[in-house]
Amino acid sequence: MKRNFFRMYWKQRYLQCLVLIGIVYLAIFSYLPMFGLLMAFKKYSITSGISGIFTSEWVGLKYFVEFVTDYKFFTLIKNTLLLSVLKLVFTFPAPILLAVLLNEVRIPLFKRIVQTASYLPYFISWVIVAGFITLFFSSTNGVVNDLLIALKIVNEPIQFMTSPKYFLWIAVFSAIWKDTGWWAIIFLAAITSIDQTMYEAAEIDGASRLLKIWHITLPGIKSTVTVVLILALGNLLGGGLSGSNFEQSFLLGNPGNIDASEIIQTYVLKVGLSEGRYSYSTAVGLMQSFISVLLIFTSNFFSKKITGEGLF
Repeated sequence: MKRNFFRMYWKQRYLQCLVLIGIVYLAIFSYLPMFGLLMAFKKYSITSGISGIFTSEWVGLKYFVEFVTDYKFFTLIKNTLLLSVLKLVFTFPAPILLAVLLNEVRIPLFKRIVQTASYLPYFISWVIVAGFITLFFSSTNGVVNDLLIALKIVNEPIQFMTSPKYFLWIAVFSAIWKDTGWWAIIFLAAITSIDQTMYEAAEIDGASRLLKIWHITLPGIKSTVTVVLILALGNLLGGGLSGSNFEQSFLLGNPGNIDASEIIQTYVLKVGLSEGRYSYSTAVGLMQSFISVLLIFTSNFFSKKITGEGLF
């Protein structure tokens, strides 16, 4: 048996090398840095170097308690949850709807054009997207404000970029524009795996397109939707399906909208790098990661109870 295993491994040696590269990457950039989590429980100073991670004085849960009792705690939690939940509510159904609509298109060329155009924004950096948004929504010569004034909808420019009440919606709809097409690919792949004879049988029975979508397409991709939803809930505080909350908040945030744009991740960057409080910022980041792990297990548990399907 061992001989067969090594023979098979040797036949797949080139593919195994590709897998090995991925394993090395994860080991260096994902697992090795986990030793730094010790800083959350120690009085670490940057002057002590890497060895200080292991030799610094233990302080237990001091920094966790400090964060929970910080006056910014509830504001940070509110902003993080509000942005994350809004993005989940609006961005999760969007790729499913797009995939279903594309599946119903009967003109192959039009279908390919729409699909390509929809997922191209995914490859645009958030830095560039933030630049576009700033230009479009600027109060001085911004396209949106110029259009609103030209149509006499408003009399003076709206402060989109410096008002907390507009930040959340700009972040949500920019995330929909950027990531919907990419995630739709997964649901389109799930739709193509559905047995086509079911559609043929439904058509013979006189079912309309809407009935076929409701009774065949959506149930057929239920397992894929469940898995993606669990993953999205696990990364809820980080941005769910639609990229990183940090990038949007950091790039679109400013002193004018800080009441809505400052979240846990930007706070970690500020206190960690700007103020040099590495142990405290590590504790805050670890707390967010712990909540994310709980969300994964909780969502998986309820998914199994309700639908009978889950990740594990």
